[in-house]
Amino acid sequence: MVSHLFFYQLALIALVWLFLVLHSAWPRERAKRPPPAEREPLKSKRTRSKEPQPFAGLTQRPHCALCEREAASPQPPPPMPPDPMSPTNRRPRTVDTSRHFCPHAGCRYRGWLGLGNLRANGHPSGGPWRQFQCISCEGYFLETHGTIFHGKQASVELIVRVLACLAEGLGIRATARVFEMDPNTVLHWLVEAAEQLQAFTASFLCDMHLNQLQLDELYAVLRGVKEGEISAQQAINRLERSRHWVWTAIDPESKLLLVIESGPRTLAMAQRVVHRVSGVLAPGCLPLFLTDGLKDYGTALLTHFGDWMQPERRRDTGPMPKPRWMPLPELLYAQVVKSYRRRRIVGVTHRVVFGTRLAIEQVLATCGWTINTAFVERLNLDIRQRVAAIGRRVNTLCQSEAGVRDQVALFQVYHNFVLPHASLRQALLIPELTNGRGSAKLWQPCTPAMAAGLTDHVWSLTEVLFYRVPPWPQAQMV
Repeated sequence: MVSHLFFYQLALIALVWLFLVLHSAWPRERAKRPPPAEREPLKSKRTRSKEPQPFAGLTQRPHCALCEREAASPQPPPPMPPDPMSPTNRRPRTVDTSRHFCPHAGCRYRGWLGLGNLRANGHPSGGPWRQFQCISCEGYFLETHGTIFHGKQASVELIVRVLACLAEGLGIRATARVFEMDPNTVLHWLVEAAEQLQAFTASFLCDMHLNQLQLDELYAVLRGVKEGEISAQQAINRLERSRHWVWTAIDPESKLLLVIESGPRTLAMAQRVVHRVSGVLAPGCLPLFLTDGLKDYGTALLTHFGDWMQPERRRDTGPMPKPRWMPLPELLYAQVVKSYRRRRIVGVTHRVVFGTRLAIEQVLATCGWTINTAFVERLNLDIRQRVAAIGRRVNTLCQSEAGVRDQVALFQVYHNFVLPHASLRQALLIPELTNGRGSAKLWQPCTPAMAAGLTDHVWSLTEVLFYRVPPWPQAQMV
């Protein structure tokens, strides 16, 4: 047997070997070096200025499809109006024909109002509509020609009430259930009315003199049905939704809705909206523009309110600098940029894009306002309440973008001409007595069209639908 002393000696040898290994591997204390000589402090690097740099301009004008289309096919100027017809020696006319015009092609008086070429011939075959005759071409037409009521068997009251329900936010199927009619009939009337109301808006909203404009966009949910892939019943069970946007432009002073469009949130759509805004404004009118933080607005405004300018030469020798597409000196544009966190606004900053902050504040100081988009945001709430296809969490979604366009066309006319706004009402100098025992009338109702000077009274929806839009611009008869 091996003695236990052998193990003790073996353990002692192992401990000595381990001590030697650790001693050789342990880092030795380095010799203390003298402290380095103090170096000269480094010069701070040049910090870049955080002030916004002036816009340098573009070498090419941004693309706008509508501008190129108008340049390629300009519209011919309207014809010269013919001489008014002198009244005959017959008895004086009692029927007002100043709001009607001859629709026949080839007539010299076609499309001209109030020239004395029309006379009333009564009601043919005992019908509800009066017949007019043009003395120049000896043609006949009904007073409903060019309106939604032409050729309709339904009563005027029924058509107006159906469209009024749609304008107040009721869906197409709900309106059909209220009046016990087919939904396709309601939809057909809406499409016809939208076409007429778009022409009505274009005839009134032109050559506008404005101080400021607010633009914004809100999303709309549509039902996408692909033709040929699913049937109508399958589309009801499985709705494919896609997000679209409704673009608006409003005058915050008169609450007048100038432009409302439907389309995607792209640069091309921003160009379309600003192009329509530029067509509404009077020549030489350049208001203050206020939008959200969407950068496409700046490009669209630069496209339509810019011009070529020659930069100054920086060197005595060398070629001349190329011309730059720059915004007009009178263009004022600011953005309201909102910061969100968990769907809540946590911060709002104001960004001046074109112009100076002092010039923008001077424009807003006349109304006592600051840079904001509150008025167009309030308009978005009205749109969601009165356009059934854009409401939140509703089942009245449209199948396509054309359906939204028809409903917003009805809303635009209803908002501007028919619906009085409480913020625009005017106090009466003398209170007017009302029927019965009610209190006296103290306020005069006012619509955005009245505040903007386009008309002098509150229009009814029946009056709007009976209005015949002339084919070319002429003096408006309010």
